[in-house]
Amino acid sequence: MTFELTLEEGKFLVSLARKTVETYLKTGRRLKIPENVPPKLMEKCGVFVTINKLKNGKRELRGCIGYPYPTHPLIEAVMDSAISSATRDPRFHPLNENELEKVIFEVSVLTPPEIIKVKKPTEYPSKIKVGRDGLIVESGFYKGLLLPQVPIEWKWDEEEFLCQCCLKAGLPPDCWLLEETKIYRFEAIIFEETKPNGEIVRKELGGK
Repeated sequence: MTFELTLEEGKFLVSLARKTVETYLKTGRRLKIPENVPPKLMEKCGVFVTINKLKNGKRELRGCIGYPYPTHPLIEAVMDSAISSATRDPRFHPLNENELEKVIFEVSVLTPPEIIKVKKPTEYPSKIKVGRDGLIVESGFYKGLLLPQVPIEWKWDEEEFLCQCCLKAGLPPDCWLLEETKIYRFEAIIFEETKPNGEIVRKELGGK
């Protein structure tokens, strides 16, 4: 991974994600892009904003939307993804203002996805690493993405990760074994709040 972010830059992005959602929920307006943004944060990057709620001390997904590919400046992509995660994730009803102090914000900045080249599909599990790679499965009009932290949270191995990514795409779980299925991998720099509106840290997954 050549693109890197400092902890201060990560804190800025997570704080911005929260502030963007807070402003949108309270006023219905989009926050303006901050002035004097470091040039690095204006580079085009893929990014996902994840919102988790705390329930009985455990985290549960509340929304997760983003840009898989580097099509927008990072700062804009974070702000757009934050609003979409809070209000447009079709799996959940929109976040309301009262929930802001009960949710944790997480920002994952992605490297550009690269296709995994194999001689035969059975090689895929040996070409990826849980704790390092995120995956995109693509077959025809179907496409599914899972971030690198997901298999860690669910304790999946590489093969189960592939199966679950196929299911996310709306495909049979063994679809990764078909020649026509394309598998992409990417890495992520992840920053998260340790508790709602709490300290922001870099999330280490343990994969190299």
